[in-house]
Amino acid sequence: MNDDAQTQGLDFAADDALSGFRLQRLEVFNWGTFDGRVWALHPDGKNALLTGDIGSGKSTLVDAVTPLLVPAHRVAYNKAAGADSKERSLRSYVLGHYKSERNEATGAAKPVALRGLNSYSVILGVFHNAGYDQTVTLAQVFWMKEAQGQPARLFVGAERSLSIAADFANFGTDITNTRAASRRPCPSTSTCGRRMWRL
Repeated sequence: MNDDAQTQGLDFAADDALSGFRLQRLEVFNWGTFDGRVWALHPDGKNALLTGDIGSGKSTLVDAVTPLLVPAHRVAYNKAAGADSKERSLRSYVLGHYKSERNEATGAAKPVALRGLNSYSVILGVFHNAGYDQTVTLAQVFWMKEAQGQPARLFVGAERSLSIAADFANFGTDITNTRAASRRPCPSTSTCGRRMWRL
């Protein structure tokens, strides 16, 4: 098989242990209870085991990878914990819901959020294929356009390594001021449409 690959002009790595696109780095900003700064996980293309106490954020990190790889209408949050599908949502992650408070007068429970409607959230995954020596970054930026409903999102794809600190900082009050959003969008005839930006 190696001879066939060489005759076809394909250049594979000698060791296929890290073949395929593997997660090199995961970064989150204002995602769930990971608040106020960039948090990073570096599996470097290897298998990783997340351990920790209940409520320490294991499922929150898994739920940051899922939207990068699964279509939005198919994402089911908190599946890693085996919880009810309505327990967490994109909105709860973007606003940082961390507990519920009960109104003594009405008895209704209301979620308490770490962030208000003027904040934004970013999830970012850098994937590398050692066999082809290719790096791809997939990211999503979320913000609340309305007080109710789910967040708006911007999809970003790049054929290089990006980071939240360098490429998604200083939005100010207008989400479109980001360095990522100021770049040229995909052609309108492409499948990525108007809410996808290729860097």
